[in-house]
Amino acid sequence: MSRQNGTRMLSTPPILVLMGPSGTGKSTVGAMLSGRLGWPFQEGDDLHPAANVDKMRRGHALTDEDRIPWLELVAAWIDERRAAGEPGIVTCSALKRSYRDILRRDNVTFVNFTGDAAVVRDRMMRRQGHFMPPALLDSQFATLEAPGPDEQAIDVDIALAPEDQAALVASALRLEGS
Repeated sequence: MSRQNGTRMLSTPPILVLMGPSGTGKSTVGAMLSGRLGWPFQEGDDLHPAANVDKMRRGHALTDEDRIPWLELVAAWIDERRAAGEPGIVTCSALKRSYRDILRRDNVTFVNFTGDAAVVRDRMMRRQGHFMPPALLDSQFATLEAPGPDEQAIDVDIALAPEDQAALVASALRLEGS
């Protein structure tokens, strides 16, 4: 279902980081939330350096060293929203706490997509045009560290329909009356 940790009043508009392994539905729900709330949306995959995309396309998992420049670009996008006083939504696997530490700000909430790896693998086998091969899914699940109780996070079950996932996030953050 849903978990929201550390309820607090924010002085700046919220930024949502939709996190989890590839194929969990981050992009689909991010686009829905963007349309529903009218917030800027950034597909985090579009911020990957070309070398990262090429490496994943060849079936090689990224290392921490590969991910750092990408995470810094995601963090820069978050900081641009903050500087503009705007809310925002960005997708980013953010698999490890150390990665989330690079992205963490007072107004950032992680939306953690959770579910069975077999369901995700099935989705990935059916999707077309994405550089991330299903063969790398196991490495992502092995790397995944769920947000701790001290992290501002909402868990979203991937078994729910995307519309229900978007409604759950909006409701958990009291962003609208849904």
